[in-house]
Amino acid sequence: MTTINFTEERENQLMSKIRWKLVPYVMLLYIVAMLDRVNIGFAALQMNKDLGIGASTFGMLAGIFFITYFFFEVPSNVIMHKVGARKWIARILVSWGLVTVVLAFAQNVTHVAILRALLGAAEAGFYPCIVLYFTFWFPTKHFAKTMSLFMCGMALANIVVGPISSWIMENVVWMGLAGWRWMFIVEGVPAIILGIVTLFVMVDRPDQAKFLNAEEKQWLIAELEREHVAKQLKVKVANKWEVFKNSRVWHLAFCYLCYVLALYGLGMWMPQILKNLAKAMSLSNIGLISTIPYIFAIIAMVYVAKRSDAAQERRYHTALPIGIAFFSLIGLTMTDNLMVSMLLLCVSQAAIYSFVGTFWTLPNLYLSEATAAVGIAIINSFGNLGGFFGPYMVGFLKDATGSTNAGMYFLASFAILGTISVLAIPKKEAAAESLKSGISE
Repeated sequence: MTTINFTEERENQLMSKIRWKLVPYVMLLYIVAMLDRVNIGFAALQMNKDLGIGASTFGMLAGIFFITYFFFEVPSNVIMHKVGARKWIARILVSWGLVTVVLAFAQNVTHVAILRALLGAAEAGFYPCIVLYFTFWFPTKHFAKTMSLFMCGMALANIVVGPISSWIMENVVWMGLAGWRWMFIVEGVPAIILGIVTLFVMVDRPDQAKFLNAEEKQWLIAELEREHVAKQLKVKVANKWEVFKNSRVWHLAFCYLCYVLALYGLGMWMPQILKNLAKAMSLSNIGLISTIPYIFAIIAMVYVAKRSDAAQERRYHTALPIGIAFFSLIGLTMTDNLMVSMLLLCVSQAAIYSFVGTFWTLPNLYLSEATAAVGIAIINSFGNLGGFFGPYMVGFLKDATGSTNAGMYFLASFAILGTISVLAIPKKEAAAESLKSGISE
């Protein structure tokens, strides 16, 4: 096969072309995923009273999703690597959509707990499948920008979940069903529809892409193969199951745990924090103002990832933003003023979200394609246990103290641990990416 050399300009044009073809649709899927994952935070404004759910119990219900998610994550990613992204992601979408719809008919805490656990099992693998999917299309030096654009889906989901969920809860009370029940039905159906659509629109690999010409396919496949060979020589792990013995993978899993714990600990409780600050505010207005921190999160996340790709520097661009959340989360405990609290929530969400786009460039330093399916799933599944402990501990501490302040201190401690643990990665290892990509620092 003839070697094809692309100029930097043409390479960037090709990456932009692929992003426009892949990322918007995958981002839409992620928006729906996050909508069905976090809408329980808004359902709680009605559901908790209807079903007699206390603060610590709600924290458990919000977080139990991540326990089953943890156990099914690695098997799901391994299956996706075998059967292809298109079929497996379609299955994930349909199954979690069905569970979300059934959640509308829960009659007690036990029903909600069982269905939230089933939702975690159904959705397990979606996020790491997408991360793995992008490694099939994007060379390492273009990865942070791609991931940050995809991760905008998380922030966009939180922008739409508030207004949509609160509006449904206040205005849709048909057939004798409460608004929170209709919210689960209305927000579960799109996942089922998109699961079917995915079978027809998603493309598994570059060699199957009709939107790429022969020359583009040849260059991209060769570039990805070059990186694959380089990683195999560096990592020296051929068997995907040997990744379980890789200490750096577990180190990265702990870094991710700190991020997820702060992310969901704050996100799941933010509607109730805002309700306590503005008791006279309607559900719709709470939904609207809850979008503001996520707008700042999108701007910050894209900016940090773009700057990281330009500088080809990962450690500081991953570690320092989430360290800022330590100070803003502590600040939330020192004021009851709505405007000041909103400012601190904006800073907190922007700082937490800025972690993730650059973070996912770090596993690429240690994982070849053969080991990525398991390695990414380990990092994501272990890290997502923070999605249980974050909301649960905020609820537990609220029951114990009568305030969310202790919960904010708890979340802040893990934000700063996230900074410290990323900075603990040796600088030489983090710098290896720029050498591997053919770019000198």
